[in-house]
Amino acid sequence: MRAPLTRELLIETARQQLESEGIGQLSFRGLARQLGVTAPALYAYVTDKNDLLAAVATEHFELLVERFDAIDERDPLERIRALSRAYVLHALASPALFHLMFRYPPTPVPGVDAFPASTRAFEAAAAATAQAIAAGQIASTDPEAASMTMWAAIHGVAEVLLLGFAADDEASVALMDSVINTVIAGQVSPLAD
Repeated sequence: MRAPLTRELLIETARQQLESEGIGQLSFRGLARQLGVTAPALYAYVTDKNDLLAAVATEHFELLVERFDAIDERDPLERIRALSRAYVLHALASPALFHLMFRYPPTPVPGVDAFPASTRAFEAAAAATAQAIAAGQIASTDPEAASMTMWAAIHGVAEVLLLGFAADDEASVALMDSVINTVIAGQVSPLAD
């Protein structure tokens, strides 16, 4: 017996198909066939393909937030390191969905008192940076700028690793840690203007 069609089932099926076949192969007809329904039935749950892709991207941002929430590091600099590593590992765990996150970033829902998952992910990083600044561990006075600097660097690491520029897991970890430590060192003792 087939499970009843729901928005959650549709999103999960699309996610699985995206991970296995890539965004170029995703089609409503293929999803409908896999779910045992007609393609028009899917429109009861999403407005179009972009809506479905945005829902999958939002779900993947939610998983990143869960990774961040699971980090129990008290020292602000170590928390920044752990958040940065979690970000790269999230990218490596599902490259297709990682790229989708930035192609279809979540948007706030009018009338809902909640931040989109992408904002919550950035706020987790910014909070750790603000704590490091308050503790005198980072010389910056702007947690958003310091967080954006770290994000830009660590996003670059994720992209480089996804392109296959590391020989193995050990080289991947070495690159990740080198960039994290270099950016943190630059924020602890920034170059003079």
